[in-house]
Amino acid sequence: MRSMVRLKKLRHPLHDILASPEYTARLLSMNTPNTVPVTVTATAPSPIQHARALLKDLQERFVAFREYMPLAIGIDKQLIALMPDTNRKILRIALGIHTKSLRYMKVMEKATVRCDLDGNAADAITDEHRAHASEVLRERFKKDAEQRKAQRQAAEAQRAAAEAERRHSEKLGQLAAKFARGS
Repeated sequence: MRSMVRLKKLRHPLHDILASPEYTARLLSMNTPNTVPVTVTATAPSPIQHARALLKDLQERFVAFREYMPLAIGIDKQLIALMPDTNRKILRIALGIHTKSLRYMKVMEKATVRCDLDGNAADAITDEHRAHASEVLRERFKKDAEQRKAQRQAAEAQRAAAEAERRHSEKLGQLAAKFARGS
């Protein structure tokens, strides 16, 4: 008895009302359209969306971004100096998107010189940086190949299952026809 009292104290006051059959029946009998106006609030753009917009702007303004040239080390400081109102976090995300792109990595793998914003030669690319670009590309291509292989295997398994199901249904149909004739 004592445990029952304790359970009643822990219950929310609306629990009995909401769980009652009368309330449930009333809810189910309400067949009215939703008359409450629903307002959709636009969610604030994410930092990645801002970064993509900034990257698009950078590609329009600077040849080094437009042509996917290897960027000089410290280019972020140059960009901040040219565009002081730019959010540093958004700029770093935009630079990350740009420098991790497949096109940039392919150029980086073969290039010998880094460029400033105008496309002028700035400093040499080290063998270590070229090797890093090659390794990233190799890993990315390997991962893509593995994903394509997994997709092909899944598609093949699905086709095999569909064929097995078709054969099973065909056999059942044959058996049903055989026994229907026999009776």
